[in-house]
Amino acid sequence: MKSKDIAVVGILLAIGAILRYFLAMLHTPLTPNMIIAFYCLAIILIRPTILEALGIGLVAGALSMVISSSMFPPANLISEPVGALVCFVLYAVLNNRTKLAPTVTTFIATLASGFTFAAIAIIAIGATYLAKYNGDLMAFVAVFVPIVVITAVFNAIIVQLLYTPSSRVLLRGQE
Repeated sequence: MKSKDIAVVGILLAIGAILRYFLAMLHTPLTPNMIIAFYCLAIILIRPTILEALGIGLVAGALSMVISSSMFPPANLISEPVGALVCFVLYAVLNNRTKLAPTVTTFIATLASGFTFAAIAIIAIGATYLAKYNGDLMAFVAVFVPIVVITAVFNAIIVQLLYTPSSRVLLRGQE
């Protein structure tokens, strides 16, 4: 990866981390993760190798874990690399097929990350956390699913809106 690409990834992850920090200050049990939108944008813009995309996901997972008020922050170390890999593969398939490739890619990558996080958290601390819902898994799902879906919609819109201007800025630097 070129140093310019590393700088782009760093800047985008920093923006996502700042947004996540402010959302984490709300101290909700489930925090929407804006870092996902910005690592998806980074992957879409710089088109890294699969291992580089995995590395972006690992860094995003570490940032998400540190800046979190969620129920089980270490789950981010798995969920974000999963989201990054989904983004990488899906964008490779959709690119040049539709102008909405950034939107669809980010939406699905956010869902993959969010539901992976939920699965890991339920396995790791499910009994403790479900006690808040009187052992009712469906109550947990009823709270968690809307947060993931709303975050996915929001992330998809952000990436689509930022894709065109940011890709033009990156292309201008190559002239």
